[in-house]
Parts: sequence; C-alpha cells; structure tokens
Amino acid sequence: MANCLPSIQSEDLSLQPNCSGYALEVIVDEEIPGPSAPWVESSSQPHFPGWERDWSTVFEEDLTPEVEETWVVETLCGLKMKLKRQQVSSVLPEHHEVFNRLLEDPVIKKFLAWDKNLRVSDKYLLSMVIAYFSRAGFFSWQYQRIHFFIALYLANDMEEDNQAPKQAMFSFLYGNNHSQRLLFHKLRFQFIRSMRWKTRVSPEECEEIQAYDPEHWVWGRDRTLIPTIIP
Repeated sequence: MANCLPSIQSEDLSLQPNCSGYALEVIVDEEIPGPSAPWVESSSQPHFPGWERDWSTVFEEDLTPEVEETWVVETLCGLKMKLKRQQVSSVLPEHHEVFNRLLEDPVIKKFLAWDKNLRVSDKYLLSMVIAYFSRAGFFSWQYQRIHFFIALYLANDMEEDNQAPKQAMFSFLYGNNHSQRLLFHKLRFQFIRSMRWKTRVSPEECEEIQAYDPEHWVWGRDRTLIPTIIP
C-alpha cells in the first residue's frame, strides 16, 4: 500500500502511477487560517507617527523565525487523496520555561488570583501567551512581566468579545498611574511587529502547547467548569 502513494515534496506535488496503473487524484487544501486582526489584512504595515524605534532593544524587529509548513495526508479514499498544508509550531521548551518563570512574578500571581472567573486568563488565553513568546523571537532572559501582560492583552484582543475586563491589567501594572498606558500600547504595537503581525493562534496549537505539560496547574483554569460567572 505504501508503494502506491505519490511522492510529496513541499508544494511541488509529483504524481507517480499507482499499482493499478492509474494516478491518484490529489486534492490540495491550502486553507490556512489568516490573521484576523485588522492591521494584518493589508500587505503594508501600518505607520504610527512617532512610533519608530525609540524603545528598548528588546523590541527589535525581524527576530521571529519563519513558521515552517508541512503537508499532511488528511484523507485517502480509493484513488483520491486529500492533502492539507499544516503549520509547524515554533514553540520550544524554552518558551514554556519563560512562561513558568513569569508565573512566579508576584504581580502576575496576584492578577491570576484576582481573575477568579477566568474572564481574561483562562487556559486558552494563557496558551496564546506562550505562542506569542515563541513568535516574538526574544532571548529567554529578555521576557519580563510587561511581556506577559502585553501577550495576554493581545490574546484578549483576538479572542474575547467583552474587552472591558482586560483593562484591569493596568491597575496591577501601574496602579493609578494612567500616564503609563500610552507606553504600554506603544510596546504592544512593537511586540506585534516583532511577531510579523502573526497574531492568530489556532485551537490546535493551544492544545499542543497544553499537551507539553498536561498536568500543569495553569491548564486547570477552564472557563467551562465555572457554573456561573459573577459580574
């Protein structure tokens, strides 16, 4: 049966005759979920006056490794074979280590304890934090408290309809100092640039991230297990 399959190399699909003398019909599914953030839809990157490169070298762009893609056989039925292009996750063990280190930060601990109803920090949103760390391409030691909150804020931007609860992050970060919020959004913008605007994280990637250490306590933050959300 293995000799009947065509040879597949990247996107150059060459068909060889199968055992019966007929070539398999290959159906290629090239649908890759695209970014849903409005700033990603245009090929040109947005320009914000005054937001050039005035911040820390931690936010240097072009650090993100290219996301690899591979072809996998989705279905094989008779003489028809359907292929699906699948992205290979760039998450490495070091990104999980960074995440675990930041979970020990006292401010982050207080924030997670405060969010009892998991409106801004359930297991899927926290999985996205790890995914964003892998895409930003910083060195492990460069990730600090601010990066955790930037990544979590961005995850809420992407996934949550109710955007009000995420504003509580500023109270934990800055207290009553509202002047720091502008800097936060500048750094958030630069963080997105460092990821080359790849802000969408699929449910499959979230589950893959959680499967790395399935017994981790943070994956118990399952919103579906909370019977009622108290406003």
